[in-house]
Amino acid sequence: MSTKIKFDRHSIKFRLWMYFIGIGVGILLLVWFLQIFFLNNYYEHMKTTEVNRVASSIYHAYARGDAGLTEAIQDLSISNDFYVMMESGGKVLLFMPEAESLVPVYQYKDQIPKLRGMLQEAPAKTTAVSFKINTGLEKYNTLAYATYLSRTKNQEVFLYIFSPLYPVTSTVEILKDQLFYVTIITLCVTFLLAVYFADRISKPLKGITQTARKMGKGNYNVRFEANSYSEINNLAKTLNVTAYELGQAGNRQKDLVANVSHDLKTPLTMIRSYAEMIRDLSGDNPQKRNAHLAVIIDESDRMSRLVSDMATITAMQTKKMKLHKTPTDLSSTAASILASYEILQEREGYDFIFNAPKEAFVYADEDKIKQVIANLTGNAVKYCGEDKVILVTIRKIGKVFRLEVSDHGPGIKPEELPHVWDRYYKTSTNYVRETTGTGLGLSIVKEILTLHGANYGVESKVGKGSTFWFELDVLRKEREKTPKEKKS
Repeated sequence: MSTKIKFDRHSIKFRLWMYFIGIGVGILLLVWFLQIFFLNNYYEHMKTTEVNRVASSIYHAYARGDAGLTEAIQDLSISNDFYVMMESGGKVLLFMPEAESLVPVYQYKDQIPKLRGMLQEAPAKTTAVSFKINTGLEKYNTLAYATYLSRTKNQEVFLYIFSPLYPVTSTVEILKDQLFYVTIITLCVTFLLAVYFADRISKPLKGITQTARKMGKGNYNVRFEANSYSEINNLAKTLNVTAYELGQAGNRQKDLVANVSHDLKTPLTMIRSYAEMIRDLSGDNPQKRNAHLAVIIDESDRMSRLVSDMATITAMQTKKMKLHKTPTDLSSTAASILASYEILQEREGYDFIFNAPKEAFVYADEDKIKQVIANLTGNAVKYCGEDKVILVTIRKIGKVFRLEVSDHGPGIKPEELPHVWDRYYKTSTNYVRETTGTGLGLSIVKEILTLHGANYGVESKVGKGSTFWFELDVLRKEREKTPKEKKS
């Protein structure tokens, strides 16, 4: 059974093949054009440039009156395969090379009047003229060049240079044969390199794609291999971090569902049970009915707080909650929160110690900071020691005000400290006071302080207590006090 090989024209592998082959073909076409079609024109251009250079050299030597001018011209004509003539008033002053080489140069003597005429009729700014002579011999031409060596009213000295332009046909044929083999070798090497690099680059990407498919199906324990190019390695590292974070998010989601289900199950069970008791037993007994209704109301409040806290965290984490910052006195804000705990001080013997400056102004959302202080204080009440002492302290440290909530409770183990800010995380410490918290208090504290850009943390020693703290920048005064105000 035959299988058809399918090529994805949009794949990196196919595109790399095309790029390599395209580059190879482009280079070959350029070489063919330069060596075959452009060679003759390039050869003539180089000859013209060389003639101009030699003529300039002779002109400057003649102007200086060099004693060895004749020998210099002879050397230049022989080394460059030129025929050089100096003429004035129809008389030949110099003719190089001499002897047996005189015969070939006189075949151009009919062109000298034409060159002289072109030079004399040329515009004043034109110092040299040239043209090609078709000799009809062996299909090669000759470059004829003329310029002035001296030009006065009484005398004009002309310089003529004749440079044979030999045919390059045989050279082109040799180059064609060589380029044919060069083309075959280059195309083969290019194809092999294209296959090698395309496979080398696409192979790790294919591996990443297959691993990503597994991750897309919910397997977050996959590992993306990073042993290739830097860009692919960075992609693999990023995907590994993504897989880890997705795995953590999945675990947190499972924990959240489990904890929320557990927290909702208890109050719902209580509400149903006490509602049935009212229906079946205490409906006609006002005292029992009111007690059962109070339980139903308490459990409903507990469910409401849970839903409210979850909504608060969701709004913060999705960046939908905006802060309304205003100048806020941290001292008065903390004092108002502690005032709500006076009933615990009166009825259950709790001792709230508050140390703070008269004013501690910061720029913050007052309602959110109240929630932070309330949650930290409630947490301290829950875990405080047998002395039932909670200390709330505000002090200025450099450019920040630091608020600390401390207790003398059992403390937190060092390995548990990093997790106390997680939702529904429960330490191994036993509660001192029975509470109906939602398990989201410290997580809400973390999110609010993060939105404020505040530093926060916890310090704890087992058996001695814990201190939760956060820092907010001191509010800058809108204006400095004048010297009169300072004196007063």
